[in-house]
Amino acid sequence: MIPIRKGWSLNEGDIEEHFIRASGPGGQNVNKVSTAVQLRFDVARARMPEAARARLLQTGGRRLTAEGILIITAQRFRTREQNRRDARARLVAWLRRAAEIPAARVPTRVPTAIRRERLAAKRHRKRAKERRVVVFEE
Repeated sequence: MIPIRKGWSLNEGDIEEHFIRASGPGGQNVNKVSTAVQLRFDVARARMPEAARARLLQTGGRRLTAEGILIITAQRFRTREQNRRDARARLVAWLRRAAEIPAARVPTRVPTAIRRERLAAKRHRKRAKERRVVVFEE
């Protein structure tokens, strides 16, 4: 069990890992050894709070498939185990971020002085336009 936050732990059976070949520099090692990790987490079937699931589905972006599977690819390190730890740490970070309840936005009032300034500026523009002389020639 991987702890996410108080009262919520992630079952390791919900995580599926595939080892793939990494791209980039690394010499012959990169061509022979599958050290990169592709971690798959099924958001739709996992046991998690509904609010966190909804936020994760909303913020997942291109990491989410149409079926609701979150895919994280880790290939920063040369060893399989380090990439595995990196992918799991990134998944836990995503889940913790999804578990946070966003603060409600409190709309602020426009100050009276600012409203008066705006109306004064509108009156000034109105008077300037009224002073213009329009000449029509026929």
